[in-house]
Amino acid sequence: MSKKNDRTFYKLIRKEKENDKKSIPETIPKSLIEVKERLILTFNNSSDFVLHEITIGQDKDIDVLITFIDGLVNKKLLNSDVIRPLMVETNHIFDKEQLTKSVSILLSKSIINTSKVSEVDDYEQSVDSILSGDTLIFIEGDSSAMKVSLRGWEQRGIEEPPSEAVVRGPREGFTETLRTNTALIRRKIRNNQLVFDMMKAGEQTNTDICICYIVGIANDEIIKNVRERLSKIDTDAILESGYIEEYIQDAPFSLFPTVGNSEKPDVVAAKVLEGRVAILCDGTPFVLTVPYLFIESLQSAEDYYSRSIYSIIIRFLRVFSFFITSMLPAYYVALVSFHQDIIPFKLLLTMSASREGIPFSPFTESIIMVITFEIIREAGVRMPRPIGQAVSIVGALVIGDAAVNAGLVSTPMVIVIALTAITSFIVAPLSGAVLIIRLITMSVANILGILGIVLTSIVFFIHLCGLKSFGVPYLSPVTPINTMDLKDTLVRFPIWAMYTRPKSLTWKYSGKAKYRTGSKGRDKK
Repeated sequence: MSKKNDRTFYKLIRKEKENDKKSIPETIPKSLIEVKERLILTFNNSSDFVLHEITIGQDKDIDVLITFIDGLVNKKLLNSDVIRPLMVETNHIFDKEQLTKSVSILLSKSIINTSKVSEVDDYEQSVDSILSGDTLIFIEGDSSAMKVSLRGWEQRGIEEPPSEAVVRGPREGFTETLRTNTALIRRKIRNNQLVFDMMKAGEQTNTDICICYIVGIANDEIIKNVRERLSKIDTDAILESGYIEEYIQDAPFSLFPTVGNSEKPDVVAAKVLEGRVAILCDGTPFVLTVPYLFIESLQSAEDYYSRSIYSIIIRFLRVFSFFITSMLPAYYVALVSFHQDIIPFKLLLTMSASREGIPFSPFTESIIMVITFEIIREAGVRMPRPIGQAVSIVGALVIGDAAVNAGLVSTPMVIVIALTAITSFIVAPLSGAVLIIRLITMSVANILGILGIVLTSIVFFIHLCGLKSFGVPYLSPVTPINTMDLKDTLVRFPIWAMYTRPKSLTWKYSGKAKYRTGSKGRDKK
């Protein structure tokens, strides 16, 4: 039997076992001693698993077992709202059977001072609740347990995300706590149709995943597609939303991302309001959004907080920067190697004088400089921030000046790479794709000149036209053309003029785009 067949066989066995567990729920033993023994075996006597035994009632003859994971529970609330009421406020209860038979009523309504209390009958479900940070209360003689939500672990505060800094606009960013992130979105969208669907992924990690969308705005087909792709994830661990992105993206081997991500609640809220679906993952501040279109890589949250004329200028600047950072080194190689007659005569004389004595060809020279810049940039990112900034600046200045003085590279090449590096930071979402495009176009330009650059650009454009993100064409609304949606592409119309939602995102929902509220506060029809 091949390895592939073995893997498929074991997957089927595992699914059958999971189905058996779901069909035949394992009840909680009534004996507290048996519950304690099973829990110790289940958690392998781990040091962070706490079993706290107390006795309650007037005669102190009712045994209670409180279980939780140390570090995932707020101990202060546990002591004040659970343990103390159980030991003090149950002294008036004389009948032991009365307590055990009506455990849910007595604990949730009369004794425990917390708002979120529920009853659990399944043993596996109780274990999952403990691992999620809940507190489980077992009572002698009762086949059910009480789940009390007292989650409270150390978490990072809400801060401005460094990857999406803005001059004007909200400065709050997502954190690593899932419930905090859902609350940040709920604060932006106070709508009862905003839905948060919970799922779990990762066989070993059991990571919480949340699907966020607005009923009546998000396309039902897209929501269904998202659920199906998430349910098919078969892996041991989901530690960050990047894991999910690789499993659900449409074109895993494409240079261009088909799943978006953001750390800003206002950005995610805006995308959800347009009809997209957000995917939140516990343990990471990066929220995924689908479908993701190419034009989103050239947009910024601040575009919608500034005047439309200024936003249009900035967007054209980003488009220009995208072509500069991906094509400028290739054009330099092509002009110097093949098309010197295109260069103005005086500029050609200057470039020839600067290249005198350079031992490398323009292509080799550009490759050396591109790789050197990437090394400096990576060192600046990975080192501590104060040191990294100094390394990036000093390294670029010293190495560039030393390389020119040593006669290894020419001055025009240093200028070209400097412009390429600066413009790459303007289109940060496409930084990975831009680096590969830059290397490919440089290689082809070294062989075919400008003709090679044109042919390569056509190939990339055809590839972009063929991409889709969850059924939506990647280059929408440019191709296929949709004139109503062009108001928020390279140009950004005033907010009051953008009264319709993108039709490309609602293409299967009743055949029409859903409409935003116009400037006068009423729906356009």
